[in-house]
Amino acid sequence: MTALLEPTRNADSQEFWDAMQQEKLLLQECGDCGALDFMPRHMCPVCWSPNRKWREASGEGTVHSFSIVRRASSPAFASRVPYVVVLIDLAEGPRMPSALVGDDALSVTIGDPVRMTFEARGEEKLAVFELAK
Repeated sequence: MTALLEPTRNADSQEFWDAMQQEKLLLQECGDCGALDFMPRHMCPVCWSPNRKWREASGEGTVHSFSIVRRASSPAFASRVPYVVVLIDLAEGPRMPSALVGDDALSVTIGDPVRMTFEARGEEKLAVFELAK
């Protein structure tokens, strides 16, 4: 069986992945314009400043959109179907793609409250979400 892909670390994401191992989700905040965003990157997507700071997220949010995957895109995911891919509007504002897990995941609707949990992927941990109803 093919293993699920593990995340790739680089200079822009090292601190993010280190925090994941401690079961914390970090967002980046621009030190110049104050924009808060998800997805570690070198420069602010609003003003292009390289002045970036890390801020811990609450792990709470709501479902913005979702898709139920019923056919695996690769053998690595075959044992997981059906599974739910979600876009989460984090309580802090940024939108984050993730997976929805739990026995009730297939009953998801747009606007449902969610809370973060973590899932092992090889040596790494990833933030995933579960319904908070």
